[in-house]
Amino acid sequence: MATPAVLLAAGLVLSACQSAVPNADTLRIDAASGSEQNIASLTSVIQNNPRDPEGYNVRGSAYGRSGQFQQAINDFDQAIALNPRFFQAYANRALIHRNMGNREQAIADYNQALQLNPNYDAAYIGRGNIYRQAGSLDAAFNDYNRAIQLETNDPRAYHNRGLIHQQRGNHAAAIDDFSKSIAISPRSPAPYNGRGLSYFAAGDSDNAFTDFNRAIQLDDQVAESWANQALIYEQRGEMARAAKSYARAAQLDPNYQPAKDGLARTRGSAA
Repeated sequence: MATPAVLLAAGLVLSACQSAVPNADTLRIDAASGSEQNIASLTSVIQNNPRDPEGYNVRGSAYGRSGQFQQAINDFDQAIALNPRFFQAYANRALIHRNMGNREQAIADYNQALQLNPNYDAAYIGRGNIYRQAGSLDAAFNDYNRAIQLETNDPRAYHNRGLIHQQRGNHAAAIDDFSKSIAISPRSPAPYNGRGLSYFAAGDSDNAFTDFNRAIQLDDQVAESWANQALIYEQRGEMARAAKSYARAAQLDPNYQPAKDGLARTRGSAA
């Protein structure tokens, strides 16, 4: 019979997955992209070709990556004004709106991008991410499916569809999708964590442990990876090691609830 600790750990699989979903693919801020030197260079290109929408699109992307969202919106607006059929600019503006919390504007921009180019896989993935974040899993699933049908090379389509399979308890399908995401982008820890959680839920703790350890090897600054590793230690009854890994996760992200809960369970048992 499973011990209470093991049952508790098993119950954490879905909650750990859910905690990772909302921010799995939001825009990562890179201050260097908005450096004075970089923006000056891109501005010079625009000044030399003021009627070229691509210049505004490129600078808008740089502003967006650096977190200067309003400047990014302004540049994408200008790119679209110069070329109303510039579907990439609509999709880029949608991503900024999503990061600003403007969900309706983001969906409208993705819809426009797809109206202009029904085969634009990035727009399906982006719109699917918004639907998934809003809990509209069927709509999100359909968008990821469409991107995959278009033979996308974007690992997020498989990874995020895998998250939906996982949330629905379809762990064999989730493992397959996470594996495909890994095949495209083997240096990302996220699909290893996702696949490991589905392995764990399916009763394959050895493969789960291998995936969690691989995620840590790829990036040891991700709290989820350490908490997931601790989950296996806890299941095995290695409470001292579990407590250490949970503590590392809590150090990296003091607000990560699975780490806080796990540490509370294991710290007193570690002696």
